[in-house]
Amino acid sequence: MYRIMEDWTEIRKKVLVDGVSRREILRQTGMHRKTLKKILEHSSPPGYRQQKPRTKKKLGAFLERIRQILKDDQAMPRKQRHTAKRIWERLREDGFTGGYTVVKDVVRDLTQKNQEVFVPLQHLPGEAQVDFGHALANVNGQLRKVAFFVMALPYSDATFVMAFERECTETFWESQLSSVAHTPNVRHAGATSAKRN
Repeated sequence: MYRIMEDWTEIRKKVLVDGVSRREILRQTGMHRKTLKKILEHSSPPGYRQQKPRTKKKLGAFLERIRQILKDDQAMPRKQRHTAKRIWERLREDGFTGGYTVVKDVVRDLTQKNQEVFVPLQHLPGEAQVDFGHALANVNGQLRKVAFFVMALPYSDATFVMAFERECTETFWESQLSSVAHTPNVRHAGATSAKRN
């Protein structure tokens, strides 16, 4: 009934912005209080949400067996590992009466959870990462807090560090100019690409 976005936002506006009481909205619309609570908790209709995972009646007793097969496969060469179809056939030999699709879905879920994910990082030549920080430094035998500028060149793993007595706009620009002078291969667009954190 209240899946149309206009109705949803109108009710939220009345309660949250205009200050109309919840009781008044319930009286005007005739909706259930749980429906109103859901409308106020979610900025858009959330749709169906499963409260708990469905039980796998036929497969439940065989889940540990599937996990064990997949775990044992990790020590085997890739070409000798079980396919979902072969796991299904082995389960049928053990008394499983369910279909192949159920086993295939479980195998897919279990193998995806165990896979490592790598995000490749790519840095072009001349790109730089810039930051300002603070550290304690030994200056003439005394420990003092100093500001420092760091520029890292991820492509070549080169770094440029310069320390200052304080952090201000002048020291930031001086460090930018010095870094360009000492690392000529860095692409600077008038030092605008560097961000001060």
